[in-house]
Amino acid sequence: MAIFRSRLQGELLAQVLLTTGSPTISDLARALGAPIPTVQREVSRLEAAGVLSSRRVGRARLVEADESNPALDPLRQLVLVAFGPRFVVAEELGAVAGVDAAYLFGSWAARYEGEEGRPPGDVDVLVVGSPDRDALFDACQRAGMRLRREVNAAVVSPERWAMASEPFLQEIQRRPLVQLSVEGRDVA
Repeated sequence: MAIFRSRLQGELLAQVLLTTGSPTISDLARALGAPIPTVQREVSRLEAAGVLSSRRVGRARLVEADESNPALDPLRQLVLVAFGPRFVVAEELGAVAGVDAAYLFGSWAARYEGEEGRPPGDVDVLVVGSPDRDALFDACQRAGMRLRREVNAAVVSPERWAMASEPFLQEIQRRPLVQLSVEGRDVA
C-alpha cells in the first residue's frame, strides 16, 4: 500500500504488530532481510511517531507496539490487510511439522509484488512437504480468523514441486510467489 513509507516499514510494522513476542532489532533485521542500521533507523522513526516503543534488556533492544497510541488499532488493521498474510500465515504454519517450504501465491502474492488488480478475497498457500493435513487445516483456520479472510492451502511433495510437470504447478511457479519464513527460518 502506498500509504506506508516503504515496503520495509510495512513489513516491520507487520512483524511487530501482528505476531507474538517482542523481537529485537537483530531479530527484525534477520526476519526482514534488511541491514541492522536500516531497521534501527526505521524503528527510531516509528518510535518518534508514537507507534512503537523499545526497551533495552542487556545489549538487546526489544521492540513492541506503543499500545497507548489511539491510532494503533486502525493502523494494525491496515497493516493486516496490506502485509498480514506473509507474517500471520508463517506464524501459524510454524506449529505444523512436515513443512519443507511454504509460499503465498495467487492474487494476494500478485498484489504484494505490485501487480494491479482487485483486492484479493482470500489467501492461497502452497505447502511443500508432508504435513499432517489436520494440523495444516487447523493452522489455516487460525490464520483465516486472524486475517478475517479465507486461507486455502495446497500441498505438494518436494518431488512434484521440483518437477513441476503439472500445469497447476507450472502456473504457480510462473506467477508471483512470496516465500514464507516459518519459525524464524526461511523454509524454501
